Parts: sequence; C-alpha cells; structure tokens
Amino acid sequence: MRGTRTIATPPPGRAVVVTGASSGLGRECALDLEDRGFHVLAGVRREEDGEKLVAESLHGRLRYALVDVTDDASVTACAERCEREYGGLWGLVNNAGICVSAPLECVSTEQLRRQFDTNVVGQLSMIRAHLPLLRRSRGRIVNVTSGLGRIAVPYLGAYAMAQFAKEAMSDALRREVASSGVRVSVVRPGAILTPIWGKVAQVGGEVLRGAPPGVAEIYRASFEAFLEANAQQAVESGTTPEQFAQAVARALTDAAPRTRYPVGADVRRFELLSRVLPDALLDRRFRGMTPAPAESVAHPAAAG
Repeated sequence: MRGTRTIATPPPGRAVVVTGASSGLGRECALDLEDRGFHVLAGVRREEDGEKLVAESLHGRLRYALVDVTDDASVTACAERCEREYGGLWGLVNNAGICVSAPLECVSTEQLRRQFDTNVVGQLSMIRAHLPLLRRSRGRIVNVTSGLGRIAVPYLGAYAMAQFAKEAMSDALRREVASSGVRVSVVRPGAILTPIWGKVAQVGGEVLRGAPPGVAEIYRASFEAFLEANAQQAVESGTTPEQFAQAVARALTDAAPRTRYPVGADVRRFELLSRVLPDALLDRRFRGMTPAPAESVAHPAAAG
C-alpha cells in the first residue's frame, strides 16, 4: 500500500512530468513517484481526471495539467508551468499514447496519422519543449513503449509501427543529448490489465466498420478471435502496474540508468525471439492468427 513502504526520497525540489496520467499505467506511475518524494505534474486531458488524481495522492506533491500531446499550445504551457512553479524539471515520462488495433489494410490514413501524432510526434513535441529544463538539471527522459517495439504482431501493425519509431527516436535522442548530461531510457511494459484493453477492442471495431465490406470480411473472424485472445492475455498476465511504476522510478533514479527496462515475462520473451529466430520462423509462429488461405481471396464487392 502506498505511503507505508520505506522509500528513498530524491533531493528536494525534484519535479517530474508524467503524460497520459488519467488512468492505467500513467496514473499508477504518477501516484508512485509522488509517494517516492517527487513533485509530480500529471498530464491529463480532462479536469475531472486531474481532480480525481489529486484526491488520490497522499502527500500534496501531485498537481495536474491539461496536456494534449498533439496540441503544441498545451505542450508549451506545460513546460512554462514547470519553470514557473518548480523552477525547473528533473524528469519527463512520455507515457501518453493510443492503440489502433486492426488489419493494416483496414487502417485509414487519418487513423494512422492519429496513431503517429499521439505516440511519436506528440512525444517529440513534449521532449523539445521540456529539454531546455532537463538540460539545465542534467535530468532524465523516460519514453514508454512496449514489447511491440521489437516484434510486429498481426493486427497491431499500426501500433507497432509507432512503437518501433519511438524506440528509434529514443536511440537517436540518447546519443544526441548525452554530452549535455541528459539521460534517455525506454521502459517496455508487456500485457498489463488496464482500461486500454477495452479501448483497443472499441477502436478495432470502429476501424473494421469503416473498411470496405469485402475487405473487412476477409479479416473479421480472425481479428475478432485476436481481440478476444489479446484481452485474455492481459487478464492472465502476472505483470502489474506497480511493476511498471517501479521500472519508471528506477529509470529516473538509478545512478547509471539503463537504456531499456523491460517489464514482464512476455516482453522478455519477445526480446529473446527477436534476437534468435529468423523471420521465417516468426512468420510461422503468427500464421495461426491471420485469415486462412481460402478467406484471403478478396470478396467481389472489394473490387468494386
């Protein structure tokens, strides 16, 4: 339970921004960091979510800011507030993100842009705005990705594309800012039961309904089976939000932070598979998730 364990309090005045803090992993991370002694500015998109989060905090060190990472004005306002209220910033935790889950053939240009704008472009906007403060403190950037930043699974292609990009962004950024003393780490959580899983199924259904009927029918049965299995995997996962929060805290406080912190057995398994298996064997592993050969013949309606 928070507030009862022995914790190592960071030096006074250390402030951290956590985006996507209204629920799930971001919420757990914001509350945990406050419990560890940080001043936390939790990025949320709705005032009611921020007020609820503040009410749950135990030490009076957590505040919220309305932050939409795709809106440059709110991103800039967040950085200005850090300067004004805290006099600087120690850490930026880029946790905000969405998951567009659907067959790639069904993902519209608009949906793909939204996936990248939120999970990649918006993250870089946050980094650009807050980097002058982090450079001054020789602080930390923590980018949250997932095991899908190493292996692209069928029906999570758009999300995996964004995660791969965020991993690449983290690598390039880490090398570019090393001389200024800013450290960049990636935290890779696996399947953890949070509200995002309900959203995955909801968005997937919307994408499929918006696809041409003939194309949607090719994938419908296997995609619906995938969504069910995906949700069940989260239910059965032994990985907890608390373990995720602990990994973020380590990235912010380790004397020599690692470049990557995997969280969960499934992520470690993905990392191992990506290193040792050739593409042909990986393809075979995922073949059962996709349409059978007879189903993949285009419906006449799809040809117009």
